[in-house]
Amino acid sequence: MNRAVFLDRDGTIIEEKDYLSDPDQVVIFPRAREALKRLQDAGFKLIVVTNQSGIGRGYYTVEDMHRVNTRLIADLERAGVRIERIYFAPEAPERPSRGRKPSPQFLFDARDEFGIDLSESYMVGDKLSDLECGWNAGVKQSILVRTGYGAKWESSGDEKVERANVVNNLAEASDRILAARKP
Repeated sequence: MNRAVFLDRDGTIIEEKDYLSDPDQVVIFPRAREALKRLQDAGFKLIVVTNQSGIGRGYYTVEDMHRVNTRLIADLERAGVRIERIYFAPEAPERPSRGRKPSPQFLFDARDEFGIDLSESYMVGDKLSDLECGWNAGVKQSILVRTGYGAKWESSGDEKVERANVVNNLAEASDRILAARKP
């Protein structure tokens, strides 16, 4: 069985921009490339799971989102990082959705597609829905980054967030994941 780190996109790997649709606005957080490369080199598959409600709200198209993802993947590939797959939920929050986080469905899909052992995998994101997605799928640990909306969630007083592991950024999440592997 393979292990994976499931990652939210906006606010976790790249800077949060309201309803990002322009690939020229993709800004990867400092040290994120290196953090992802270290996880990959340690044997984790890297899989992005993202809610893209801007599509369902009519703010941008699926094609716009694919252009943003293509830019992100190309940038990461130049750093030697391979994203296995990007699962996305295009529905607006009030619409029925098979995979919109906190649904664990995309993690289950990845488990089946890539032979992932969810109990040895991690979810990293900047919102409660990211944490819940991981918990709902039975991952080893869900980690909240303070980038994006993470700091707001941390200070929200939500008791669910209080049980999460909270770090400053993706680089610290990588450190935490890699440290957990050592005897």
